[in-house]
This record gives sequence, C-alpha cells and structure tokens, in this order.
Amino acid sequence: MTLIKSISGIRGTIGGQVGDNLTPIDAVKFASAYGVWLKENRKKENYKVVVGRDARISGKMMQNLVMNTLIGLGIDVVDLGLSTTPTVEVAVTLEHADGGIILTASHNPKQWNALKLLNEKGEFLDAIEGEKILNIAESDTMNFAEVDDLGKITKNKAYIDLHIIEVLDLDLVNVNDIEAAKFKVVVDGVNSTGGIAIPLLLERLGVEVVKLYCEPNGEFPHNPEPLKEHLTDLSEEVKKHNADFGIVVDPDVDRLAFMDENGNMFGEEYTLVACADYVLSKTPGNTVSNMSSTRALRDVTEKYGGTYEASAVGEVNVVDLMKKNKVVIGGEGNGGIIYPDSHYGRDALVGVALFLSLLAERQMSVSALRATYPDYFMSKKKIQLTPGLDVDGILKEIETRYQNEQLTTIDGVKIDFAESWAHLRKSNTEPIIRIYTEAKSQNEADTLADKFIEEIGAIAKL
Repeated sequence: MTLIKSISGIRGTIGGQVGDNLTPIDAVKFASAYGVWLKENRKKENYKVVVGRDARISGKMMQNLVMNTLIGLGIDVVDLGLSTTPTVEVAVTLEHADGGIILTASHNPKQWNALKLLNEKGEFLDAIEGEKILNIAESDTMNFAEVDDLGKITKNKAYIDLHIIEVLDLDLVNVNDIEAAKFKVVVDGVNSTGGIAIPLLLERLGVEVVKLYCEPNGEFPHNPEPLKEHLTDLSEEVKKHNADFGIVVDPDVDRLAFMDENGNMFGEEYTLVACADYVLSKTPGNTVSNMSSTRALRDVTEKYGGTYEASAVGEVNVVDLMKKNKVVIGGEGNGGIIYPDSHYGRDALVGVALFLSLLAERQMSVSALRATYPDYFMSKKKIQLTPGLDVDGILKEIETRYQNEQLTTIDGVKIDFAESWAHLRKSNTEPIIRIYTEAKSQNEADTLADKFIEEIGAIAKL
C-alpha cells in the first residue's frame, strides 16, 4: 500500500503500477480532478492556480505533469519552481489565485511524493471538498479545454523573498533586537528548499548562518523527519562552531525544530510552546493544537489566562478549531507553527522569526529558555500496517479495555491518565498506526508506548 488517497491530497512512492504507486498517470488523474473541482467550485471566466515544489528528485517531473494538466483544463498556472509549502500558501492570496498545489511528501523519504491541495485562501481543503475531488478522480467524466482555450504558465521566482518580507513585517517580529543580538546559527536544510528560505530569512535578520545540507538537490543526507536520532551531524556542527543554536526543517519547510547551544534537542514539541509563550506575552488569548501534542502548551496558555483546546490531528482540523476559538497562535506539536496574523498554515519561517524575537527579548541561552517550561517527555512510535488488518476493530477493542479512563475518540483513541496520556490513531499520510505517548520522564513515555504496541499486537493476533 504505497498510494494513499485522502482528503489532504494524494501521496505515494514514485514508480510501479498505476493505482498502487504514485505514477505519472496518477498525478495527471488527480491534478485533473482538482482542476475540475476548482472550476465547479469557483464558477468564473478565468482560473489561476499557484504551483510549487520541494527539492525532492521527482519534484520537477511531478510539477510539469501537474502544471500541464491544469493548462489542459484551461487553467492558468503561476510556477514558483523550488519553493516551500507556506510560501505557496502565501502566494495564493497575494496572487488572488483560485487555489494552489504543492508537490511535496513533507517528512517522507525521497522515494515519496505527493500533491497537497489548497483552496483560494491558501489553506488545505476540508473533508467535504477533499471527498469531492476523490469522487471526481474516480468518475472519468473530466472535460478538457479546446486548443484556443488552453491555459498559460507564468514563472515567478520572487515568492520566497516576498514571503520573507511578509514575515519581517509582522508586528511581533522584533528585527532590531534580533540584529543587535548577533546570533550565530547552524541550519540543516536537509538538501531541500529550507536550505534556500531559512538562510535568506536569517541573513535579513542579521544572523550569522552556518549552512549544513542546504544544497536543494533532493538527496536527503538523513531521514528527513526532524527527530533527535536523525540529527547527530547538526549537533556536532552546533558545538564545533560554538553556535547559539541549531535549526532544522523538513523538506517542505512547514515543520521546525531547534537544537540548543550544547547540541541537545530543544524538543520539537516545544517549538510551538516557545513561540506561543512569546505571542501570548504580547497578545493574551486562546490556543489550539492537535490531540497528539504536548500538555505544555496548555500550561503556558493558562499562565497567561487563556484557554487551550485540542483538535483532531491534521492541519485542516487545527485551523478549523483555531478559527472557531479565535486563537492568537496554534499549530501542531510536530514543530508546526500557525500564526493567524500571518496566515492559516504551518510556517517554519514565521516560527524562526518569533523564536528569535523571544530569545533576543529574554537575553538567555536556548537551554536556559527550555528550562523555563514544564518538563514533559514524549514517545512517538508506529506500527506498520499489513493488508487486511482491521485497524478500526483494534482501536475499538482498546477503547473498550480503557473505558474507565478519560477517553477522546474524535481521532483514533486518546487515553488521558493522571500523569500521562497515550494517543493511538491510523495515519492520514502513511500505512501505519501512530502511537504517541507523553509522561513525566522519557522512560515512562517509552514504556507506555511499548505497552500499547504489545497490546495491539496481541489483539491483532486474536
């Protein structure tokens, strides 16, 4: 199972059989479905879609397939080329476009790619609209443009710079204090477009940049998910260069993690906690993250008199609850910062600027900043799915076994214990069951996760 069709887009491994993997035919099919949906949804004379990609090896091929499919439907395309997911989101609104497509498989390894689909607000589609596109793709009733009505492709390579200008113009980004602090930072761009965008942003803020894996050639030097076990090279470079801290992003630059001056992880979960701490100190209000995110955000929010609420996993679910609760900042514990004063999308550039503003204001080291937050430890594990496995039945059995605990079932099963929690859910983007746990020590979190892995294994064999 390497082709995953979901409301958030179409994702799969390159090559192989049509319908089983992400082949050129699948790319054309789903780009066509998106274009047909767009025209049915917008009902206008002319249509425009912004398209960009991360640096993965298959990106240029996939982007060309998608763009030429759209012009075949009579839709004009703004080609950003190498870009970031948040940059494409920002470009959709600046271009007054009808939608956007990003060619990226986010944190997945290089053999993966995906079509991420945006609406006219530069935001991911909700479940209803996503389902419509999946239905169109299976219908084979698409009607393409005649020769005089074909769309046009216009290249625009300025949007990373325009995105940076938007970030620097945010009221809470304190450019002067950041420049005065004279930070030195190591950036791991995982040889994708973060290697372009993050150093450019830092240089505009007067930060001395040490580049590590910032060549956007798509040859990921390590597993591109920004977790501690993948970042030994960044740790060594931070210590070697006596840097103030390290930054790592995923290939499409919507996830952000920091490393302190000693080469230790700040904690991907604490990226949002720190940025929220800064924003709430200036503009008190409410926050939202997803159910798999740390309790530390709740603690920081309540310190400033706000209310915290958790959504189902998935950016579109987080954004929906953020809008309902009129929050000042939110996001996902995987290092995804969503700051409504900028736009409703996870944005590592915004996160970097807010984090630097906080550090410059507090005038403390990254390790000292981390020590100011409550200590929670998380374990993130997964179980590979095998064909025919009844995941829903397994989760229902877990729910029954723990019915006397505090349960939340809007997205898999989350079990809240007094000093810890466990969240078990089927991934939207990979053929796996995710098992996230959090406790007061790493050992407790790991032990709790292993306990549920064993329990699921036993249930699956019944």
